[in-house]
Amino acid sequence: MQQAIVDVKGLNKSFGSHLVLKDIDLTVAPSQVVVIIGPSGSGKSTLLRCLNGLETAEGGTAVVCGHLVVEAGRMMPEPLLDALRAEVGMVFQSFNLFPHLNVLDNITLAPTCLRGVPRKTAQEQGLRLLRKVGLEHKARDYPGTLSGGQKQRVAIARALAMEPKVMLFDEPTSALDPELVGEVLQVMKDLAAEGMTMLIVTHEMGFAREVADVVVVMDHGSIVESGPPSGIFTSPREARTRSFLQTMLAREVVHGA
Repeated sequence: MQQAIVDVKGLNKSFGSHLVLKDIDLTVAPSQVVVIIGPSGSGKSTLLRCLNGLETAEGGTAVVCGHLVVEAGRMMPEPLLDALRAEVGMVFQSFNLFPHLNVLDNITLAPTCLRGVPRKTAQEQGLRLLRKVGLEHKARDYPGTLSGGQKQRVAIARALAMEPKVMLFDEPTSALDPELVGEVLQVMKDLAAEGMTMLIVTHEMGFAREVADVVVVMDHGSIVESGPPSGIFTSPREARTRSFLQTMLAREVVHGA
């Protein structure tokens, strides 16, 4: 059996007196796609941020790509966090592109500055990644001229430029107009088909059903249940899961009407 690429045990995180994550246990195997769903405020985004050191968990352990990110409330030192983040790509709700750099320079900045990749090599790789996300023709354009969907696809290409072992997606389509969502989801579907390990927080239920190997349901900081999408979507065990799915699926029907 392959060693887990993400292994979380008993993870706890608080903001002040509010416990945001409660004894989270989660294991992700290489090439597995894990989709995390649940109501807003259930701790989904905080969990992802704890996995790459953007938030400090107070208890439990998290091992990601062989790096002990947190143990008993102690985070790994900052230089080691830099090494972790070189192996863990993250795509946020907002695109966070540098407006003064063109698309290709946004993608090549991290490989050249952090990994010492020669500029020509980084540019060749950047163009390949832009081709992968369908935006090679936008290489010399600036972010301000792009649509939201195009910006998010550039953000995905930028994360891939560091050749990560795992990708974290934090509601990557939530800031997009509905007609732009599909182009971003298609890029993520392609990555899944290529065997990229991914943890995805999303409210796109159809996407979760189609792409996930495992669906994790969170509510009030806890994992309520998890399993293959066939089980979660057709016969969820927990009332909280049934209530959430009824709300989300009804919303998708209305938006699709």
